[in-house]
Amino acid sequence: MVIFEDIQDVEEWLEPLDYVAFWDAVAPYCLTLQDRDHCDGLIGGGQVGADLILSVLKGLAVMELRAAFNLNDRIHEPTVAKYLTSIH
Repeated sequence: MVIFEDIQDVEEWLEPLDYVAFWDAVAPYCLTLQDRDHCDGLIGGGQVGADLILSVLKGLAVMELRAAFNLNDRIHEPTVAKYLTSIH
């Protein structure tokens, strides 16, 4: 399992995954996403494109992992921040 520090970690982890890799990657987290067989059926029947379903699934996974691990947005520390605390 991957350890996430913030929401952007989750997004960066999910971004390169294709449909099959997505399902394999999220399996250990026991997310309550739409049933895979249902999604496979929609794609196989030509009702919805795989890219659209994958995009929605990734969005749902981000929301669920955010809640499960109490993740927040990444806060970038400005380059000059270390100089603000130095004592002269």
